[in-house]
Amino acid sequence: MEDELIDGDRLSLSRKSVLPGAGFFYPDSLDEEYAERRTKEAVEGAEVVVIADSDADGLGCVALIREAYDAALDAASFEESIAERLAGDELLGGPDAGSGSGGTDEEDGSDGERGGGEADDEGGEEPAEPDSPVALVGAGPHSLPDALERVAEYADPGADAYVCDLSPDRYEDVGESLEALVRRASRVRWFDHHQWDDEVAAAVRGAGVDLVVGDSDEECSTDVTLRSLDYDFDDRFRELAAVTRDHDLWLREDPRSDDLADYAYWADPEEYVTIVGRYGADLPEPVEEYVAARRVEKEQLVERAVERAEMKAVGPWTVGVTYGRCSQNEVAEALRERGSDAAVIVKPAGSASIRGSDGFERCHEVAAQVNGGGHPKAAGCKPGIYDDMLDYAHHWTTQGSAAKRVILAAFERLAEDETAEGEIEADEDDGDGDEDTEGIETDR
Repeated sequence: MEDELIDGDRLSLSRKSVLPGAGFFYPDSLDEEYAERRTKEAVEGAEVVVIADSDADGLGCVALIREAYDAALDAASFEESIAERLAGDELLGGPDAGSGSGGTDEEDGSDGERGGGEADDEGGEEPAEPDSPVALVGAGPHSLPDALERVAEYADPGADAYVCDLSPDRYEDVGESLEALVRRASRVRWFDHHQWDDEVAAAVRGAGVDLVVGDSDEECSTDVTLRSLDYDFDDRFRELAAVTRDHDLWLREDPRSDDLADYAYWADPEEYVTIVGRYGADLPEPVEEYVAARRVEKEQLVERAVERAEMKAVGPWTVGVTYGRCSQNEVAEALRERGSDAAVIVKPAGSASIRGSDGFERCHEVAAQVNGGGHPKAAGCKPGIYDDMLDYAHHWTTQGSAAKRVILAAFERLAEDETAEGEIEADEDDGDGDEDTEGIETDR
């Protein structure tokens, strides 16, 4: 395939909105080979290894751990690189999708999703070579078992190991590699805020891991790391955790949180960790200029996704459904303003983001039916409907019609369950001679 066919810079906005980025076409075998080499280079000789999700929350954890170990990198070289990007024509180049750095689906870096991550970046500069004694190994939900296995193989015996902002659906998925890591490391600590299955959490702790899971409605993983490390962090790190939480829990009360989320997505992970470790949530002026420049196209892609959205009545809920390469959080917010209780944003790479509201806090239940999971108000999935490239071709040309149907069907099953529960409660009330209810009405 000719490079120019997948070069995002050559595509019109309308085509770019419906097609995946160059990273989608990068073969998994080559990606795995690259990830293997990058992991080995990063962890050999390191005193500490952190496996973290490469969104703002996961990387915020890494910044805190490096501060606690006095292992932050010098920000000057990264600031020079940012200035060069501003002066040149590299604003559209993001982290390399095949870098093994743990990139998630386009603009999905801060939604707390499990099961929905898939590389879909634009491709760009080679990540900066890390030289901190606290090594960073980026991972997504699906790549966590491989990341654990690689770190267990290449980390120096006796090194400390951390896992941050990631959670397994089943212990069987990570058990063997996690136990190998426990045997190799001096200790393994795990900080997260996703909703954990009790049996999975017990098995992880039983393997010898110090697991701390925060309340997903109250804390982000950076909060959990901040309170779990035996270190007196100064105010900039406490503020970094608070602003990260503002975006990760979708509170939207601090405008800086969107800057952190966007910068974490567009920058190389090492750059992000170093800059926020130096400046906290108050990003320096060159970074703010860089983020502002990148947002021009981002906002255009959001507009396209909102324009093609449809509102569907499913049981008691209104679900906004759309398709496109876009920042799902901003699209979901726009659909909420148009009256949706929940939003489904299907991506060109095949995954989807599900966003809720105060009227719908069951996103994780929808996603769990479609090969995913997450939080009550933010989840992700990737329907298992893509058997070959013809299926993807159909996906692109129909703007995700099959994926939309599968996910809406999951909403419908929830609605049916809710109706059945209401009818049972009504029957029980009638039988007790108490109030006469009619169940849950699902028709509008």
